This record gives sequence, structure tokens and C-alpha cells, in this order.
Amino acid sequence: MGWTGRQFHNQPEASHQHGFLADLWRDVSARTQGKVEISVHPGNGGEPGSDPRVLEMIVSGELEFATMMGPLIANRVPAAEVQGVPFAFSDSAQIHRTLDGPLGDHLRSEMTAQGIYALPGGTLENGFRQVCSVTRTVLTVEDLAGYRIRVPAGQVFADLFSELGAEPVVVNIDGLYNALAHGLVDGHENPLAITEVNGLFRVTRQVALTNHVWSGFNLISNLEFWKSLPADIQSVIQAVVGTHVARQRAYTVRLNKELETKLAARGMRINQVDIGSFRSRLGADFYRKLRERCGGTAWRLLEASVGKLPG
Repeated sequence: MGWTGRQFHNQPEASHQHGFLADLWRDVSARTQGKVEISVHPGNGGEPGSDPRVLEMIVSGELEFATMMGPLIANRVPAAEVQGVPFAFSDSAQIHRTLDGPLGDHLRSEMTAQGIYALPGGTLENGFRQVCSVTRTVLTVEDLAGYRIRVPAGQVFADLFSELGAEPVVVNIDGLYNALAHGLVDGHENPLAITEVNGLFRVTRQVALTNHVWSGFNLISNLEFWKSLPADIQSVIQAVVGTHVARQRAYTVRLNKELETKLAARGMRINQVDIGSFRSRLGADFYRKLRERCGGTAWRLLEASVGKLPG
């Protein structure tokens, strides 16, 4: 007996996701003697509706595997928004420890209740998000006044930039380049790796190193499909995920750091900013509302790892 399926992700083929996911599933195929064959599809396979639609497909069983940010999964699993708490994490190593520990266990339990299986240790790195502008210089929070900033569909992003004085505009990743090129927004906020692999450096000229939110890609599966796999096959997949996610994380952390120099060499202006001015705009009420959405357990486990947060 064999099992086939599809793996979607929202980035281009030449990205910090695709090659590692392709290696992962080739490895699984080899170790299971071809019993498991999963094809990898960049750009979410061209599926209209991008990530929100892909999440529906995972839950319904139309799709076997996907990678997705926690704040997007939060449309089904509110606790997953805890991955996007602004200014919560000090570095990627701390995040990986947190998501591979008790908080990750809790989020997987919450996802399971919604028909989603999240693979342990399966959160791929995307990186800390930076404000990338078509033309505007951003050095302090005051520079975001009236700034039309593209954000993904996760609620935390819109709430954050509204609180910072900007005007968030929700655009899925598949429409981001055009939104920037045609002046629909003044800029976007993403890790530098996203600016690189999607060619956004062609339509943005400045980067403000705000490090305001960390983002990663959770490797998730339709729960019923996962349960249909024998225990030995599941064990093989889990082991292979550990190997290739570790590779992907190390590569992407290094890539984001190197891009500060590489993007500057392409003519982008890289601005060091007053991060304190951004933090000071987020009062206890902002974090209290976010804590209520994420749930007390997720918040407690987050603070156990990163320390006390406002609110």
C-alpha cells in the first residue's frame, strides 16, 4: 500500500522553503521505499485565495500538507496567533526552543481539535519582519503616520500597525508585488528573505530594521490523512522533518543576516531605527487584547519562555 499527496507553500520555487521541503519528501520517499510520495508545489500551487484558502483545504482534506504562519492559522486556531506577538522574542534560537517545547505542544493540541496535525519540531524559519518602503524613510514610529502598509491576513498584523499609526492594507502574498509596483501601498513588512526571493527589492528602496514580529512556517497536515498513515511511516516522517527543518532554520537565519549587506549593495537603503519608539506605542491594553485572543494557557507558556510581557 502507498500514500500520495501534495505539499503546498506560499513562496517561489527559488526560496528558503521549497528546496528544503523537496529534500524532505525525497528523503521520506527513499526511507519508505516509495510508499510515501508527496509532491511539493510553490506558490500554493496557484490556488486562488492563497493561504486562507489553503488552510480551508487542509481542514477539509482537499490537501495533505502545507506550511503556514501561526497568525494565519489563527483564523481556525486562535492560540496560534501567539507566534506573532510583537517584540516578544530576542532571537531565532529562543523562538525555536519555545516552539519545540511546551508552547509548541499546546499549539499542536489546539490544532488537532480543529482537524489539523502540526508536526513536532516542524516550524520552518522565515525571520524577523522589517518595514520595507517604496520610497519613504522610516526611522521612528512617527514616520508611520498615514503610511499605507501591506499586511497579511492575520489579525495581529493589522492591529499592530493601526496601533503604530499606520494604515494597514491586507494583501495576500500572491498580490504583494503588484500592490507595491502600482502604488496601492507605501510598503510592506516582511523578513528580508521574502524581499529577496520574491524580487521585492525591485519595487522597494528602503528597509527599516524594526524586528517587530518573528514569523515562521508551520508544517501542517490534514489530521485524517496523518492518522491514515501507519505508526512506522509517521515515525519516519517525524525523523526526517527534524533533520530538514534544522537545515532550513540555520540557512534562513544566515540568509536574513547576509541580506542586510546584499540588499544594500543592490542600492537599497538599510536604516537602523529607534525600536524603543515603536515598543512604547504598544501599551498594556494592546497586549491584554492579544492575550485574550491567544488564550491564557498559550500566553502563560510564552511568558515562561521569554519573560513577562506587558498587559
